[in-house]
Amino acid sequence: MPAENIVEVHHLKKSVGQGDRALSILTGVELVVKPAQTIALIGESGSGKSTLLAILAGLDDGSSGQVNLLGQPLHEMDEEARAALRAKNVGFVFQSFMLVPTLTALENVELPALLRGENDASSQAQARALLEQLGLGQRLGHLPAQLSGGEQQRVALARAFNGRPAVLFADEPTGNLDRQTGDRIADLLFSMNRDFATTLILVTHDAQLAARCDRRLRLRDGKLSEES
Repeated sequence: MPAENIVEVHHLKKSVGQGDRALSILTGVELVVKPAQTIALIGESGSGKSTLLAILAGLDDGSSGQVNLLGQPLHEMDEEARAALRAKNVGFVFQSFMLVPTLTALENVELPALLRGENDASSQAQARALLEQLGLGQRLGHLPAQLSGGEQQRVALARAFNGRPAVLFADEPTGNLDRQTGDRIADLLFSMNRDFATTLILVTHDAQLAARCDRRLRLRDGKLSEES
């Protein structure tokens, strides 16, 4: 789905609770993300980075403001429409891998295509090719419990890139991995970002990972500021 800006956010606010107990998480976020950019959202724990990521992906709502994803106004769309937009254009990578434990590596990677209604030989071939590209060609039939943490995150990466999404959202993608494995996953993440021209927006506490992104945006007091 072509769009001049992948993400465009204006005057975004988010609060939880009511009255005297209301807590402001986002107080006026402004953000424009261009195609194929890599963006690191950084900040202190509890600053609202994961909340912002969820709103950008249409998984949560802001309290007010405008959020456009791939030219579509998420703030005006119902959950069904947002889910359809995500299914066709968005990939996710989480800290906890989020693999289905009863599905094999290949079946986990095939899952997004199945949810899009694509159940043919080409979708399975693409899933297989992604796993092979990530060095898991010999692990296609293994369940998540039979894989190491790094292997599980590689399966999660393959799943995220299945369908060549326009944008990938990642929340602490190396947070549960040791440094060596985390660096390997980061290498793969940025390599696939280049190969597929996928826009990458990630939340991280890892300064080395953030430094690899085109832009580093710090969330402080509910607003974003650009860091050099």
